[in-house]
Amino acid sequence: MKRAKWRALLMLPLFLFLGGCVERTAVLNPQGPVARTQYDLIMWSVGFMLLIIVVVFTLFAVFLIRYREKPENADYEPPDEEGNTLLEIVWTAIPILIVAALAVPTVKATFALEKPPTEKVKPITIHVTAANWKWIFSYPEENIETVNYVHIPAGVPVKFKLTSVGPMNSFWVPELGGQKYAMDGMETELILQADQPGSYMGRSANFSGEKFAHMEFEVVAQTGADFRKWVKEVKQTAPKLDEKTYTQILKPGLVGRMTFSNTHLEWIDHAKQNSHHENGHSKGREHQRDDGMSEGHHHGE
Repeated sequence: MKRAKWRALLMLPLFLFLGGCVERTAVLNPQGPVARTQYDLIMWSVGFMLLIIVVVFTLFAVFLIRYREKPENADYEPPDEEGNTLLEIVWTAIPILIVAALAVPTVKATFALEKPPTEKVKPITIHVTAANWKWIFSYPEENIETVNYVHIPAGVPVKFKLTSVGPMNSFWVPELGGQKYAMDGMETELILQADQPGSYMGRSANFSGEKFAHMEFEVVAQTGADFRKWVKEVKQTAPKLDEKTYTQILKPGLVGRMTFSNTHLEWIDHAKQNSHHENGHSKGREHQRDDGMSEGHHHGE
């Protein structure tokens, strides 16, 4: 009985390892230039750290076996050493080199991914609004909007402009690239690109409440012709989005996929313009009051 328990315990890591072979992890299945750059960085970091582990454990085993206590050296007393300049330089330089070997590629990749993967193709812009618990995608150039799914042209960089209504969220399409936060009152940018037409699942990578696990969306990559055809169909068949409907969508809860032949950016931009216009008038009135007070002061004198 004891022997069977030990055998099962030893086989457990093997079962766990083989369990990961059923389906490839999305992060390790890059389907675009951004994801490939990050994949290469992950593989380099993991491989380099594994090399360090192998070297450390090999040296540990060598010293443990070679310099262990034996009958012939049981009474050995090592001499007093005040220090060794060479060894101190070596064990200070090695960590610096390790950090540099990991940091330099990471910094280079981070800055490179802030730009479109190619300058030959003009990127398209899609505004992304995260809300509890759904994703809203606005196409300002095409003047359409979708909820919980997004269509993009394959081979074209997509500049996602991320924001949130409510709690902070995180926009993540594992097969196309890493995540980036969407925050209320702020706008962040994430550039992704799909090499081939296909379907890629995205999700929130930041806990935001009880229905966080259902906060998923589909990225549908299409050929340029199919993408333009889809946009045309949406414009012709989808209903208009009004402020009342948009307010309902923003309320906490789950909704299905929705499609509209305009965007909520229209009245938000209009509100911003009105606010800026009113602020300008307000500053003008304050300036007039200041001038009036100055004039009154001069008259009083």
